[in-house]
This record gives sequence, C-alpha cells and structure tokens, in this order.
Amino acid sequence: MTHSRWIALALAGVAAPAWAQEAPRFCPNQPSLESSACTTEPGRVHLEVSAIDWELDKTSDSRTDTILAGDMLVRAGIGPSTELQFSWSPVGRVREREAGEVTRRTRVGDVTLGLRHAFAGADGTGLSYGIQPFVTLPVGRTPVGAGTWGAGVVLPVTYDVSDGVTVGFTGEFDAQPDEDGSGRHFATNGVAGVSVDVTDALSLTLEGEVLRDDDPQGATTQVFAATGLLWTVAPTRAFYAEAIGGLNRNTPDLRIYAGAAFLF
Repeated sequence: MTHSRWIALALAGVAAPAWAQEAPRFCPNQPSLESSACTTEPGRVHLEVSAIDWELDKTSDSRTDTILAGDMLVRAGIGPSTELQFSWSPVGRVREREAGEVTRRTRVGDVTLGLRHAFAGADGTGLSYGIQPFVTLPVGRTPVGAGTWGAGVVLPVTYDVSDGVTVGFTGEFDAQPDEDGSGRHFATNGVAGVSVDVTDALSLTLEGEVLRDDDPQGATTQVFAATGLLWTVAPTRAFYAEAIGGLNRNTPDLRIYAGAAFLF
C-alpha cells in the first residue's frame, strides 16, 4: 500500500468522529405526551407545527369537537443546556352539540412561555433529566383559551436502555386556571412511556398518562393511552403523528394530531 493511501485512511479515521460530533442536535417534542430534557443548541431554532389537532369528547347526551390549526412550538437555544420556548394555538374551533342544539365558536388560543434546562444529557442520550418552568398568558378566549394566566413546572427524565429503546417519565405540577376563569387551582400529572426505533428513520412511542385536576367546579382524574410515530426524513426535518385515547369517563374519548418539525 502506498504512503498516500495510508495517509488518506488515517485522515478518514480522524475525520469520521469529528463529523459525527457535528451532526445537529434534533429532538422533536412530538409525538409525545411526556417531555424530555433535550435542548436546542445555542444559535439554532427548532420549530414544530401541527397541521391538524382534533379532539372528541362524548357523553350520552352531548358531543364536543375541538379542532386546532397551526398549533406551534418554537424552541431557541440560549446555552449549551438551556433553551427558551414559545408555544401558541393561533386558531381553534369548538363545536358543541347538547340536547339537540349545536353551537360553534372560533377562538384564538393562549401563549405559553417556558425555559428548559438540562442538568444531564442535553443531547437527549444516555440518562437525561432537567426542569422546565412555564407560564401561560391569557391572550386567547374561552373555550380555546383559559381566560386567565397559569403556571407550572415540568420535570422530565429519559434513559436509553439500548441503542434503539428509550424509556421516560415526566412529572408536572401546575397552577391551573379554574374552569370559570376566576382563579387557579392545583393540578398534577405523570406520563410514562417507551420509544422504540423501528428503523433508522422511524420510531414508535407508547405512553400512558394520569392527570389529577382539583378544579373548584369538580375535581377529576383523567387517564390516557397514546401511540405515536416520528419519521425523520432528514437530519433537520421530521414528520409526526399521534393518537390518544381516554380510558375513563372523565377523559376525552379521542385526540389525533399530526405535523412537522424543523431545525434551523
């Protein structure tokens, strides 16, 4: 083998790890009921936009359909392990049918501002955990908006069991707006899930969630199960979809959403 061939192979061996390290950190929130501690790298912006988000809630004598369009999340990296978040539902339509009467209302949703900091695993690999405080601003109107401000904190933990399997748990504690918009009350939820890489580009997520809401109008416990798919078509582009089912009578029957994620 010539000296030039040896030099070329040596340079390739050195360059390969450096190239791998330069791959962009791309970790969409969706599709997931839980959160993660993976943060956007400094100087980059992560955008998620749901093309459609439909929820169905039925009882024996009523039906409510809620449709959100253009639901967005913007994440901007401001440090090696920290990002700012902005989320908004620009338009929502609620159709209610009860006792034979149908009402339709189109409203703007609220804005949520948050900060995510990873204490470990900012790239979302290995053991990753962090904190995500947030506040919701009442720029919208009910029934899409809450009618008053809210706040809370999210505590995500994920762990890579193997190269293609990740388990996670997210706890959340909220000062949740009252249903009548007059104040706030305590609410909490926990989500456990597992994500499996079906192929290099396709991953499957299975989750369960329990939510406790102590609203003065009546405390409720909701239980959800969900299945989601993430299709990563490029290092900075992905499509997602998730179906969420309610498992008790206090929980909306079905929610389906789909959209795309981009890293700039």
